[in-house]
Amino acid sequence: MENNRIGSRLNADNQTYKPTPDLQGRGRSRYGEKLRTFLKDWTLIIAIVAGVAGYFVYRWIPGIDPVRPYVYPAIGIIQPLLIFAMLFLTFCRIELTDLRLQRWHLLLLLFQGGLFCGIGIALIAMPHSGLRVVLEGAMICLICPTATAGAVITKKLGGDVSHITTYTILINLTAAILIPLLVPFVHPSAGMGVVEAGLKILLKVFPLLLLPLITAAALKHIFPHFIERIAGYQEVSFYLWAIALALATAVTTRSIVLSNISLSTQLWLVAVSLVCCLLQFWLGRKIGERYGAKITAGQSLGQKNTVLAIWVGYSFFTPVTAIVGGFYSIWHNLFNSWQLYNHKKHHSGPEEDSSSMLSDRQTRKAENSGADGEEHTQHQH
Repeated sequence: MENNRIGSRLNADNQTYKPTPDLQGRGRSRYGEKLRTFLKDWTLIIAIVAGVAGYFVYRWIPGIDPVRPYVYPAIGIIQPLLIFAMLFLTFCRIELTDLRLQRWHLLLLLFQGGLFCGIGIALIAMPHSGLRVVLEGAMICLICPTATAGAVITKKLGGDVSHITTYTILINLTAAILIPLLVPFVHPSAGMGVVEAGLKILLKVFPLLLLPLITAAALKHIFPHFIERIAGYQEVSFYLWAIALALATAVTTRSIVLSNISLSTQLWLVAVSLVCCLLQFWLGRKIGERYGAKITAGQSLGQKNTVLAIWVGYSFFTPVTAIVGGFYSIWHNLFNSWQLYNHKKHHSGPEEDSSSMLSDRQTRKAENSGADGEEHTQHQH
């Protein structure tokens, strides 16, 4: 008995005199981790502020006059490349054998495509409507595909990643077909026929939305190890998104400053983006609930590729409609933050922690009593 006490004291002493870690190095790494977390948490705000500030620097500083004529055309090339790269990185981690078509996929596609076409036909029938710009904004919010980060949020909320990935591919295909078919009639291009304008949009949209999937699938067969390595760099798409959002915000700011559209119409576009965001999250969750996919369907319909929405707005519609993409980005990120907070609260609250600690104690007690019982049996034998 005394020996056991002495041994326990020695163990306690040994634990006390363990080598001290490098506290300074640990402090630096902890500071770096906090900074990285802060930048990630506030990337949306930082990118938007950088985009707005960048535009006014471009506009007001005379020293950049020689390069000013080339900035806007350069963004027109860089922006699609960034969107392509983000989609490509996303599709690199997809296994086509994991994709499964669900009934709710078809219902969501019918909603997005149907409302997009319905509003478009109404605008074709009423070409001089005072609500034209606002309704164009609604069309962009409705047809916009699911965000590349949708799978990440869905996984955190406990949804099905393969099902949202399947829907992302389906809505990209739908948007690549419907936008070139309808937009030339809704927003005719000056000096260009409907067929010519449709083909021009098709050549821009179709490669951007579907070529990343085709390229990733082809390279998986030709260079599988290379694609495996590429798929490991998914964090890069986050930084590409931040750069793309900053550029998109700068272009949106330019559209607002140079636009002759009234302030009331611009405020209506902000309101439309909020209504479309809430409607699509609500309807997606409502439809998904019937098929046991409330979270996945809600994210599929509500979380949008807003950088693409901004690009579609200033490229094919009235440029000021790009506002809806910028504000939709704010609304759906706020909604996702609220969802993640609620999920964390209900799945890792103090009650759950205390109950898990209690169960651990009970398990250890059962193991100890079991061990004592075995020892007692051995002594009897």
